[in-house]
Amino acid sequence: MQLFRKDFIFLFVWVLFGISGTLSAQNNSILIGEVLDASNSEPLIGASVYWEEDVSSGVVTDLNGNFRLKSRELPARLVVSYVGYEQSIRTISKIEEGKDVRFFLKPSELSLDEIIIQERRPDEQVRNLETGKARIPIETIKNIPALFGEVDLLRSLQLLPGIQTAGEGTTGLFVRGGSADQNLVQVDGAPVYNPSHFFGFFSVFSPDALDQIDFYKGNMPASYGGRLAALVDVSLKEGNNDQIHGQGGIGTISSRLMLDGPLFSENSTFAISGRRTYADLFLKLSNNEDVRNNKLNFHDLSAKFAFRLGDKDKLTLSSYEGSDFLGLDDQFGLGWRNWVSAATWGHIISENSFFDLEAYHSRYNYQVDFEDPDNGFSWKNKLSETGVKGQWSWNKTDRFQSFWGFQSQYYHFAPIGLYPKGGSAIEPIATNPKNGILNSVFAGMTKELSPKFSVDLGLRWGFYHQIGKGVDYFYEGGIPDEEVEVVDSIGYPAFQAMHFYQGLEPRLAFRYLVNDEFSIKAAYNRNFQYVQIATNSSAGLPIDRWILAGKYMAPLRSDQLSIGFYRNFLDNKWEFSLETYAKDIRNVIDLKNGASVLFTDQVETEILTGDGYAYGVEFLLRKNVGKTTGWLSYTYSRTWRKIEGISLGERYNPRYDRPNDVTLVLNHEFSPAWSAGLTFVYTTGQAVSFPIGTYEVDNQVIPLYSEYRNKDRFPDYHRMDASITWKNPDKGRKWKGSWNFSIYNLYGRKNPFAYEFREIFNGQINYDPDVDGPVVSKEQGIVMTYLFTFLPSITYNFQF
Repeated sequence: MQLFRKDFIFLFVWVLFGISGTLSAQNNSILIGEVLDASNSEPLIGASVYWEEDVSSGVVTDLNGNFRLKSRELPARLVVSYVGYEQSIRTISKIEEGKDVRFFLKPSELSLDEIIIQERRPDEQVRNLETGKARIPIETIKNIPALFGEVDLLRSLQLLPGIQTAGEGTTGLFVRGGSADQNLVQVDGAPVYNPSHFFGFFSVFSPDALDQIDFYKGNMPASYGGRLAALVDVSLKEGNNDQIHGQGGIGTISSRLMLDGPLFSENSTFAISGRRTYADLFLKLSNNEDVRNNKLNFHDLSAKFAFRLGDKDKLTLSSYEGSDFLGLDDQFGLGWRNWVSAATWGHIISENSFFDLEAYHSRYNYQVDFEDPDNGFSWKNKLSETGVKGQWSWNKTDRFQSFWGFQSQYYHFAPIGLYPKGGSAIEPIATNPKNGILNSVFAGMTKELSPKFSVDLGLRWGFYHQIGKGVDYFYEGGIPDEEVEVVDSIGYPAFQAMHFYQGLEPRLAFRYLVNDEFSIKAAYNRNFQYVQIATNSSAGLPIDRWILAGKYMAPLRSDQLSIGFYRNFLDNKWEFSLETYAKDIRNVIDLKNGASVLFTDQVETEILTGDGYAYGVEFLLRKNVGKTTGWLSYTYSRTWRKIEGISLGERYNPRYDRPNDVTLVLNHEFSPAWSAGLTFVYTTGQAVSFPIGTYEVDNQVIPLYSEYRNKDRFPDYHRMDASITWKNPDKGRKWKGSWNFSIYNLYGRKNPFAYEFREIFNGQINYDPDVDGPVVSKEQGIVMTYLFTFLPSITYNFQF
């Protein structure tokens, strides 16, 4: 274990520095509390808390609804207020000092005429330092028209500027020139390696189980790392502590249910959520026996338990499990599964300092079974990541906040195994495992240098080791290639050092406040990534091959510079932003023409490494308050790769390069009972390579492709969706229900999903010579596949 000695000595010194800094900041003269919604015990973010006799001493609640306020001579009257809620004034006695005080605010009846995005401060985009950060309230996501009526987090994020999609129906995110594997998607701090169901049509997140979503595409905080493009930070909802509540829905293809409430006492809560599709149940209604025997379903299960261990400590335990299965007539089966678990301990050290400790384990596996007496097989793979993260925070004043900490991550990519069934002629295949350890330390600070000028500084330092058990191959000439002979190999036992990389990641951001409604921001980020996917598909498949940095593949590195202008209008009811960015990417991989990476143990012979760059400008106009809310966005962006050996060494576009992107999202409340939603999207068609000719081999026509990659494009993509929601009148009943009617692709646009180049017989696309008779004519043709036209759905949602 000597290879980790330097890392952990550095880490030990860092931790000692953090402890000494926090212990020196003790101050017990403090009032601690939280502000909650009286109707559902949800935390109220950004609520104002101040002493009645000293308004200037006030603070606002944090993301968990918590506040910490310097005390004064008691008893004294404390005022708690929040937009859209009734004000609360309470006399605080001496005995309550230093204890956790709770305030439950009731929604104001006067606020029912307006829809207010309560999870964001009205002037947040102008005053904060983040560029490229977005937060979509859960209620907004639920109001967006959805495919099959299935409300989806990742599909909603695709409606924001700077985010591209792989095509029709997919949930993959391609952010500012980055591929989907360059996004860190995590649930309560635990990464999710495949965040989608049904081959990308739905994400793994059930909306009822979610509390908050933070999305970063620009200035990523130094406390996060390991990916280049974006961070999707998802928090599961905690249960309320007063009584059992529930909510759910019955939809076109799935149903869901969530229950939450107190566990043992008011100091412990639970929240449990489940969702399952029943598409396979409809298959059984078919008259075709082959269709009836097919299986197609997915499910999600999540749970979160929270325990208050006194006035200064809180423990949360959370877990998510989800799986998919596709079975064809008991002959073919494909299943994949995510399972993540996390534990977080939060401790208040003093009035201004806090400590959070997180531990997690994430596992992803898939299995393919083919039942055949001659060629049957079972194909399996599993990968996992286990980590621990500690962070100290010190908020000296509202003008100065700082944090520092450490993170350790262990990657284990198990062997890919192909195992023949009994009597099968298939030869068994087993690759070698891949393992790595990434230790990181980080620190950051936010400082208001003047009322107008603020700065955010961050630094992250990662130390990565590829470790055994594993094998390195050596090639003649030193360059890996499928046509080059392997001259030697070295096997490494478990945990022995194989290769080492380290990377320093500075983060820097500025904000200049021109006035109360206008600010200018700039940010620079460097990120390293030590895992990536080698795949021919941009849509993301369950069987995609994840690769760790090693002998022939250095870690990815990106440098991004972004500048933004932010302007609010009409008392923060309207927001306008313009952001521009430029990104440089090093050590990006792509597959050679005709490469196959699924079963090879020498994957380095199938990939090439080079550089890339991206740039763009993003416009966003957003309305937050009123009966009509929503946003209009436009993005112009370009993404390029330049890899020797691909496209004759010239630059080329990856498939998700789509220069123009327009999005319109509208929600309108006609009355407390009726509301409607509308979305419209338009994008340039994705880049693709079409054949330039054909040739015959063994009487089979084979398409011929150019040496240049992705010179062609699909037609431009556009679609409009609409929905109408009717809520039962609220007459004080515990059961509340609503009906949602939605239409996906309102005007029936046939957007291409794929093109197939094949022989067409007798001028008919579906003509089969073996079934339909003799062939009179034969020609080469292009067949377009589209997935959806006019697609209605209905969902019943309920709460109790």
